[in-house]
Amino acid sequence: MECSNEPDSALVEQLLKFGGFPEPFFAGSERFWRRWRREHVYRVMYEDLRDLEQVKEISKLELLLQHLPACVGSPLSVNQLAKLLQVAHASVEKWISVFENLYVTYRVAPFGSPKIRAVKKENKLYFWDWSVIKDSGARFENMVAGHLLKYCHYLEDTEGYNMELRFVRDTDGREVDFVVLQEGKPLFAVECKTGQRNPSKACTYFRERTSIPCYYQVHLGERDYGSAKTGTRVLPFTTFCRELGLP
Repeated sequence: MECSNEPDSALVEQLLKFGGFPEPFFAGSERFWRRWRREHVYRVMYEDLRDLEQVKEISKLELLLQHLPACVGSPLSVNQLAKLLQVAHASVEKWISVFENLYVTYRVAPFGSPKIRAVKKENKLYFWDWSVIKDSGARFENMVAGHLLKYCHYLEDTEGYNMELRFVRDTDGREVDFVVLQEGKPLFAVECKTGQRNPSKACTYFRERTSIPCYYQVHLGERDYGSAKTGTRVLPFTTFCRELGLP
């Protein structure tokens, strides 16, 4: 973590509550965070968007932006969003791309393997500012996604590797939240559980059917269980960050 070489539970709690943007995080004030969020949304919708895109239906984009936090943690269905907003599929796809260009959201693509019936088209969506997400589990998952994405960018910038952040899910609904790839080959997978001790069954299932060598299950507690070499290692998110040197 950029803000500390020795992250602890208090730091993680503050990151979860206020997000990873410096101003609200270091302010540590709910009042400041609320004001910052309002100003940030206003700048995105009425200044940045106006400067970059010719968008006439601002009200529809506002509705989309209000709904997208509820989509975090599940495969993104553009068709359902199009029905909700009563617009064309292409319009929603374009608007999400606009949010990505403005660094509001980003999408993670699925990872396939010849031995599983992996989904190929459904992406997952996350926010750069995960503090907008109300569900605690989805917010934690989004925070982990943000740190893993920074980890990928760090290795690209410092070591020159081609890095990718993916997730793995099959057509029967089994899923592991993240897979980190280096030069197209999986390095490790990460499952997020806010307070669960037992390893995810999906990790065991995919371990036997994919080439992913290491599986981690991160949580918000303090106990460290298992080994990523012989099974799924269940460990605190703080320990995971320290050992992998996550930025």
